Amino acid sequence: MTKPLALAFLLAVACSGEAAAPATPPTLQHHQIDPASLPRPFDTPSAGNPPGGTSSPSNWTPTVAPGYRIALFASGLDDPRNMIQAPNGDILVAESSNGDVKILRGQQRITLARGLDYPYGLALRGNTLYIGCENAVVTVPYPAGGAAKHIVSLPGGGHTTRNVIFNRDGSKMFVSIGSESNVSREDPPRAAVMQYNADGSGARVFAYGLRNPVGLAWNPKTGALWTVVNERDGLGDDLVPDYATELRDGGFYGWPYSYIGANEDPRRAGERRDLVAKAIVPSVLIASHSAPIGLTFDKDAAYVALHGSWNRAKRTGYKVIRIPMRDGKSTGGYDDFVVGWLPNESGRSVYGRPAGVLALADGSLLVSDDANGVIWRVTKTP
Repeated sequence: MTKPLALAFLLAVACSGEAAAPATPPTLQHHQIDPASLPRPFDTPSAGNPPGGTSSPSNWTPTVAPGYRIALFASGLDDPRNMIQAPNGDILVAESSNGDVKILRGQQRITLARGLDYPYGLALRGNTLYIGCENAVVTVPYPAGGAAKHIVSLPGGGHTTRNVIFNRDGSKMFVSIGSESNVSREDPPRAAVMQYNADGSGARVFAYGLRNPVGLAWNPKTGALWTVVNERDGLGDDLVPDYATELRDGGFYGWPYSYIGANEDPRRAGERRDLVAKAIVPSVLIASHSAPIGLTFDKDAAYVALHGSWNRAKRTGYKVIRIPMRDGKSTGGYDDFVVGWLPNESGRSVYGRPAGVLALADGSLLVSDDANGVIWRVTKTP
């Protein structure tokens, strides 16, 4: 199992209700979860433990791995989540809860689209921005903006993040669609990554059995499509691990009948042994209930934003991790990369919730914090 998150903090709360800065910086650790050494279902009770609030100290900044520095990039945003970079350097960000998509251009804040139904996925194809909303993929002209045009309908409700990405030549669109439930039987397009033509026609299942796939990114070395998945709840603190994985065309990843390969979920035992037998073990397991959302690659690694747990007695996640790669393949496990949003794994308050990650053309990394309405920028130390 993953090594415990050793955060040596003294968490104090001032009279104003603002959390004091930790006495010592958080410890950055390596984590590796062995698919062959998972605990049994219900080894621990299922916990309901959402964070009690978000309050960071004045002038606080997250802690980043040695050799890097971090600084505030943008503030005053409303629920910033997914981000992409346009060829001209514009940063496009989905403000999911308020229904807007904004352009960040230097100090400018330009509203490109507004009033959408929970926009999340963003993908540019020429001068057209494709936006994954809860119930549909729509398009708006970029950079002019304008009325949204409906491209394809999607199932609403349940998990609401619909990500969108195109292949290299722009001929195929991939859309991630989460389940409506925890472990109910649901068929694609639920719990799947779907493939469409650019006009929304030609729907087919690309990969399925993915409870809630959110981040989508192309591995620059192998050309494979990767996703990060929020796995199921209710089986205990350390089940089921979330994961980042390369997707195989036509591949089945277990949900809801099994997890991490052929481990049957006791709540669906014996129902689809034909599917269980072919369930694929994901590429990299992540501590259970971490809630991975954002995913991006640079030439040497993948980076994942962990939004943070609620179904765990001691909190986990609330950080950005780095998955080292060699020739496009994981070298094993992952490393803490940006931490500090979780001041105390047993406490109620957190300092924020990382949601999106974006590797920029200049080699820096953007991290959105949807709880505080800010975006951080990580750069290498000169």
